[in-house]
Amino acid sequence: MTSEVKGRLKRLLLRAGLILGIGLAYAVFVGRSGLSLPCPLHAITGLLCPGCGVTRMCLALLRLDFAAAWAANPVLLLLLPVLAALLVRQSARYVKSGRSALSRGESALVWGMVAVLLLWGAARNLVPLLFS
Repeated sequence: MTSEVKGRLKRLLLRAGLILGIGLAYAVFVGRSGLSLPCPLHAITGLLCPGCGVTRMCLALLRLDFAAAWAANPVLLLLLPVLAALLVRQSARYVKSGRSALSRGESALVWGMVAVLLLWGAARNLVPLLFS
């Protein structure tokens, strides 16, 4: 392993550790205080955005409570393995070559997931209105 590869791996691990540490600190804070960051869209409009429930989903996953994670945000839970695989692939590419740009297929996948999330955001607000 060259020194450049080792340096990229070290930077990647430090960044990942920082993000993980911040996430775990936030989880502990929310778990102890019951306070979390509110969704600005929901606070202003009362509508649920595609990401509403992500904090509850992540906290449920930390407890290995998959039913609660599903109840919090099922679409994001389904997309999570795809996002994780994409992140691992991009990270490996960065460590190996120094490039972190997405391939054409990966970009299409990301835009497909964005479309699914936008449809989910619309559906989770419209369906209750249609059946009430």
